Amino acid sequence: MNHLRERLRISEQRLREINDFILDPDNDLINRFLEIVDNYGGPEEINRKASEARKLENLIDRLKQEGSSYLADLEWLAEQRDAGAFITIEDYRNKILGDRAANTTFNEQNAVTLEISSLGFFPWLIAEAKEAIEKGNLMPGRYIRVRNMNEQVKDQGDILAVAAAMQIVGATYVETLDTKGTDGSNIHLGGPETITGYFGGIGQPNDYPLKWVDEYLHYYTTYGIRQVLNINAGTILLAYLLYKLGIDNEFKISVYMGNDNPFAVFWTLMAARLLSREDGTTSLIGFNLSNSVNNDTIRASDTIRRAMGLTDVVRLEHHITETHKSIVVQPYNRRDELVEVARDVPNIAAKHEGGDPDIERSRDHPSDILEYFLSKEDILSQGLMDKLERNYLDKHEALNRTADALTKAGIGVVCAWNLHR
Repeated sequence: MNHLRERLRISEQRLREINDFILDPDNDLINRFLEIVDNYGGPEEINRKASEARKLENLIDRLKQEGSSYLADLEWLAEQRDAGAFITIEDYRNKILGDRAANTTFNEQNAVTLEISSLGFFPWLIAEAKEAIEKGNLMPGRYIRVRNMNEQVKDQGDILAVAAAMQIVGATYVETLDTKGTDGSNIHLGGPETITGYFGGIGQPNDYPLKWVDEYLHYYTTYGIRQVLNINAGTILLAYLLYKLGIDNEFKISVYMGNDNPFAVFWTLMAARLLSREDGTTSLIGFNLSNSVNNDTIRASDTIRRAMGLTDVVRLEHHITETHKSIVVQPYNRRDELVEVARDVPNIAAKHEGGDPDIERSRDHPSDILEYFLSKEDILSQGLMDKLERNYLDKHEALNRTADALTKAGIGVVCAWNLHR
């Protein structure tokens, strides 16, 4: 097959053509992109503003200025952290393994990041922390948010409170920008009656990739938000270009992108590598594969990731549980597969989007992915807030069941590092 393989070689001439197109001063697409960056002051000024906005003391000061009721909860959270109220990793392992803990060597090289989605409202995080203290649970090391950004800003500083809480607990988090296809940007699509129209392209149509860049830079410089969800090939490309310019943006690819096979993964990681910085880093830091992938897909994706020099840079984020309604056929639980593949594939996140099926079936209101898109006003008017918080805590329980299973298998976990020292 070698004579066929050689035909696949990419010539230097083709790479020059790509560079020539990107660097062409008459390239209107790139010019419009660079104008947005320039409007925010250029890469160095953008990073400076983001760094200032992200400082914990500045977030707290802004909450004080807003008179936010969330300040007391943040103070409580920091007090509990400082008092050692949360279980330590050593005590947690003793709880799960008993006498075997002292003689168990844990695979920390392949430690799995405990991830939860979606953290809809700041008070849910406090409820989760209280449950973790009471039950000796682990708090996630990674949080995903999909709540409307503008609504967060107007809700007692929810966006500031979550940003501060992530620094207090020690966790990474991802926000979801509002410039996406479900906001009416595709004028030909409506509700469920046009659902099949959404299959073909509702990510960021027409000029929305540039609006997405503008929105990202607003929240990056105003609130210090670094990581956002990415669901469209155009905004993924622009996110790569932002980073290559010197802006320290980061993003994760959503499961909605539909990367469901190694060839799709190769395409995505190839672009990441081509547009990486000289040090080999890229703005792509999380890669959420489709629900349809199996362990062979994950292993093949890891091989590609390693060949691209991105093993330590790009985390493979895998759904272990899903909401009970509106996204997958239930029961859906990939925990056993995770334990198997985590033995030989590093840098994986275990994402918990729903409770375990046996728990969900017992609820009078099981979790539903469609409720992610409800406004707070609608949630309150329908009397759903307590039910949705319960759904979130069920995800927390599922996450801890996964932590238990990984611990019993001698595999490390990445949890909230400031809480579980």
